Amino acid sequence: MPGVDVCNVHRLNVLQLAPGGHLGRFVIYTKSAFNALDTVFGDFVKASAEKKGYTLNRPVMECADLSRIINSDQVQAVLRDLKAKHARVHDKTKKNPLTNKA
Repeated sequence: MPGVDVCNVHRLNVLQLAPGGHLGRFVIYTKSAFNALDTVFGDFVKASAEKKGYTLNRPVMECADLSRIINSDQVQAVLRDLKAKHARVHDKTKKNPLTNKA
């Protein structure tokens, strides 16, 4: 069928799940493939049985609301300080290079 890709769970990679870096692909797993995911990729407690030294990453962010983090008072205070330190030192008036002889 056109538009349908089939892949073995043991050879699965990110480029097949998110081609071009675009997330949101519809994926269907068979029952045996879903059961094999823990042996292929491991889980948060034990390492992978097939990939040497591979363990799943734990989610680091406790609050995933990025707009709330960016607009928080602590982040905005640091950004205001950086903005104040990097003021322009040269003349702020724009000069036309075609007519200004200086």
